[in-house]
Amino acid sequence: MTSLTAIKGIGEKNAVLYSKIGIDTVEDCVFYFPRDYVKYERLCGPDELTTDRLLAFEAVVVKRPLVRRVKRLSITTVMLSASSTAVSATWFNMPYLSKSLKSGSSYVFYGRLETEGDHFHIRQPRIFTKEQYEQACARINPVYHLTKGLTNNAVSKTVKRSFEYLGDSVRHELYDMHFPKDEETLLHARNSLVYEEFLHFILRLRLLRSEGEVALNDFNIIEVAQCNRIIEKLPFRLTGAQLRVWDEVKEDLCSDRSMRRLIQGDVGSGKTIIATLAAVMCAMNSYQCAIMAPTEILADQHYQSVTNILKESGIDLKVALLTGSMSETSKKNVREMARSGEVSILIGTHALFQEKVIYKNLALVITDEQHRFGVGQRSALTSKNASDNCHVLVMSATPIPRSLALILYGDLDISVIDELPAHKKPIKNAVVNESYRATAYRFIEKEVKAGHQVYVICPLIEESAGMDARNVTDMYSELRSVFEDSVKIGMLHGRMKAADKQKVMDDFSNNYINILISTTVVEVGVNVPNATVMMIENADRFGLAALHQLRGRIGRGQNQSYCIFMSASDNEKTMKRLEILKENNDGFKIADEDLKLRGPGDVFGFAQSGEMDFLLADIYSDAELLKKAAADADRILRDDPSLSKSSNSELKRAVNNYGRIHRVDETL
Repeated sequence: MTSLTAIKGIGEKNAVLYSKIGIDTVEDCVFYFPRDYVKYERLCGPDELTTDRLLAFEAVVVKRPLVRRVKRLSITTVMLSASSTAVSATWFNMPYLSKSLKSGSSYVFYGRLETEGDHFHIRQPRIFTKEQYEQACARINPVYHLTKGLTNNAVSKTVKRSFEYLGDSVRHELYDMHFPKDEETLLHARNSLVYEEFLHFILRLRLLRSEGEVALNDFNIIEVAQCNRIIEKLPFRLTGAQLRVWDEVKEDLCSDRSMRRLIQGDVGSGKTIIATLAAVMCAMNSYQCAIMAPTEILADQHYQSVTNILKESGIDLKVALLTGSMSETSKKNVREMARSGEVSILIGTHALFQEKVIYKNLALVITDEQHRFGVGQRSALTSKNASDNCHVLVMSATPIPRSLALILYGDLDISVIDELPAHKKPIKNAVVNESYRATAYRFIEKEVKAGHQVYVICPLIEESAGMDARNVTDMYSELRSVFEDSVKIGMLHGRMKAADKQKVMDDFSNNYINILISTTVVEVGVNVPNATVMMIENADRFGLAALHQLRGRIGRGQNQSYCIFMSASDNEKTMKRLEILKENNDGFKIADEDLKLRGPGDVFGFAQSGEMDFLLADIYSDAELLKKAAADADRILRDDPSLSKSSNSELKRAVNNYGRIHRVDETL
């Protein structure tokens, strides 16, 4: 690997900025794929201005922009004239435009028009000179994840210089993913890389499965009365589906082979209690259990949940939490308890499988939201035990159609909890466009005054060049200007430090924050029963399964909950897709419909799902490529079961290295 500072123009200061977005080496650059692409169209004439799409128009600044402050928000406004057509423009927190936009000068403005009284209005438009816009129209423009201090143009130049530095050693498909000459080239490059990613992933799973098939159960585990006591003490009755899956797990733990099982269940179906029962069963047989969650927030929630269940049932077992943000002294104490066997159930994040963590008699490994972990990480944790034959139980709330789940979870037996608890109230859904925004804000205010809490989900962290989508930073400023000071507003996203994220979620959980503006980082496991409303901005830019996952953060308490899917598009096909969510709260039915409706990947848009943490692939829009890769993987392994032939040496190296390419944790 070559340090990024080998690239011309990248010094130590810039290298620190690039490190924040996950680029530390020249090689990282070529795999730092654009999050989106912008293809600018020709300029619209004054008589072509419309409110139904992104467009660019040339206009003259009528007079110098005005800057005013509302609380802590800076608002810049200006009147424009596109020939005889009046257009007002607004920017949040960009006061410098009052000096750079010259009265009487002509510029090109790019964005989405709205109607405001008797004239058009545009918010946060991009600004070009006419020459700059003509240059942008001549190409497909990549749009990257950014951080403060880095511009899209700077990242684009650095990526291009990385290809120049590496020369012919880099595949042309990788270059075409960044700088395609046309849409056909981009789609071909993406499909090639997606197929390859699927193939390597599936081969890795097949090989893991082959290794696991000979794993015998080295642990003497029998059923214990304490599990029945927990079930009896629960404030609700387990569903038939939960009881069926619990029987399957018990049978695995007591069988002559090590368990390799996935529990797939919709949001709120009750997977965690099954995991808790399995952990207690192992612990009461004098073995240890490790429960691994993808985030510290979720790990802490599991810790609190398991601790409370044991307390209510009068069961005395030592439970401990281990996360990366804990002090070194605390981590050392927990590691010592794991080594000595004092702790029976250890809950944490990736910290559970670091080299320093040694278990005395680990028998069961439980991973929550399996797709959030690299494919080799589960193996790293199971190898913590001398026998290497730990039981493995993984859980996922991602609603994946069974036809695809059998491929994606090829190394596991699958159990499905296909029944929701009877006491849960169905979420009421609304699919609306921008004209409903004022009504939505009034409804949110009403819920907040009733003592409830609200999520507002945005696809972006901050305003991004060429991206017509809401972002957390600007939304935070906007809502602070909309609601009274008594309404406490917070924001959450993946670039925040772990301690800061935990503080925000703790404040939200304790009702110190009324409205939480967040990216999809809240998708996994956050449990705030008092949250009754979720408004998802730019819902048309997400897959249905991803939207359903987000919606699962509400409806967790006794009060009626509501989800507002806000779409900036009036496209009939788009609205039809969203209507499926309005009419249905069953994640597996939604996933099946999503699979039917989604065509080949739309390369001009956000990645539509985060399933399996793929770098490029989307299991819904790329379903046919997934099936082809699975068939090819089976054919390859029939001919060469361990990839030991010299003709497969390169493929084996790629399969063994799968998942080691640097990934960005926060994709949206």
